[in-house]
Amino acid sequence: MAKIWEGVTDGITDSLADDFNSSVRFDSRMYEEDIKGSMVHASMLGLKGIISQAESEEIISGLEGILNDIKTGKLVIDYSCEDIHMFVEAELTKRLGDTGKKLHTARSRNDQVALDLRLNLRKEIDEISELLCKLIGTICDKAEENKGAIMPGYTHLQRAQPITFGHQIMAYAMMFLRDIDRLKSTRKRLNISPIGSCALAGTTYDTDRFFEAEKLGFSEPCLNSIDGVSDRDFVLEVLFCMSAIMMHLSRFSEEIILWSSWEFKFIELDDSYTTGSSIMPQKKNPDMAELVRGKTGRVYGDLLGLFTTLKGLPLAYNKDMQEDKEGVFDAVDTVKMSLKVFTAMLKTLKTIPENMKNAAGKGFINATDLADYLVKKGESFRNAYKISGRIVADCMKNGFVLENFPIEKYKEYSKLFDDDIYKAVNLEECVNKRISFGGTGVKSVENQISVVRAKIS
Repeated sequence: MAKIWEGVTDGITDSLADDFNSSVRFDSRMYEEDIKGSMVHASMLGLKGIISQAESEEIISGLEGILNDIKTGKLVIDYSCEDIHMFVEAELTKRLGDTGKKLHTARSRNDQVALDLRLNLRKEIDEISELLCKLIGTICDKAEENKGAIMPGYTHLQRAQPITFGHQIMAYAMMFLRDIDRLKSTRKRLNISPIGSCALAGTTYDTDRFFEAEKLGFSEPCLNSIDGVSDRDFVLEVLFCMSAIMMHLSRFSEEIILWSSWEFKFIELDDSYTTGSSIMPQKKNPDMAELVRGKTGRVYGDLLGLFTTLKGLPLAYNKDMQEDKEGVFDAVDTVKMSLKVFTAMLKTLKTIPENMKNAAGKGFINATDLADYLVKKGESFRNAYKISGRIVADCMKNGFVLENFPIEKYKEYSKLFDDDIYKAVNLEECVNKRISFGGTGVKSVENQISVVRAKIS
């Protein structure tokens, strides 16, 4: 196929070089953005008199036809083309002749590809934000169902204090809310139009970049044309957002993997989101959660790869920048699939509150409440801490827990102890008396759910 850029060269390149240089295999997913951007560009050229109004309308009509034909399958993208931009322009010229050749007036592939990528990632941000809202809604549903289900809270993966399952998983809702906020912030900086920057220096034509920016839904055109074609910060920001989302999904996956094991057995995953073993018939493996955890490293790699690609590039456009697309498309696709699978997996999992409570009854996770009891009776916290530690050691040595440690034994350690100590160390009491804002008490969890639901509505 003849190259649109042939001129100073004869346009003949080795087939191996053609294949190496080509990006149409992955940038063809931006065909709709490319065509819509071209339609607005053609409209601007006609309004400014750079081409005639009739030519502008003919080009727009031709582009609409190409878009419809691709969507319906009537037109198949030719993967022998260099990229999606060249395919669309070549197809337009095939249909309109010389009029089609006027579309590329006052623009370059440099600003065209930057435009297409911004349009595409803007759309992806909106879709991923919606998926995050669905996941957060599912978390709220599951937290509501388990707002009073007592379980051990952990630090250092050691039993620490009694909490509720609802409180635990609402922590992840907060993480995903921050992910949505980051996406919104990234979208704001991404929503700047590069079209009209041309190759790097702008153009001698009297174009209207503000018209194009407005019609394509951008807040404004970029102020510096060199930055317009060379900026890929917005791709890095998207990749960071994808990495943060996957990191949060991975942490949640790790807990689901632990909780579904026989050692914990706090939850049971639905059969639809587990697999069996090829040799061990008793196995029910949490493969979906493990894959989400595993794919996190892949998305991290996409981010680091682009950082490395961009670190030494001079201004303005360089072919290295073609490497921005495969990584960010891979990251976006991975996040979208992970969110869909994870949300469905979470929605169908069953909690086992009795196992959570049994685990909470071990490990002396109410020891802090024992110390707080003494503090409220007038003891200093440091003395109360030491007394509580000695009582725990005594219990461990003699086979007691705080709930059945004899009152006479309590009194040996402090005269402040009375029969009300047993209420103070009761696990339900320990949870529900945590009334501080954001704590694990049932009313606090209900408030968290209410606030979060309002944010995603």
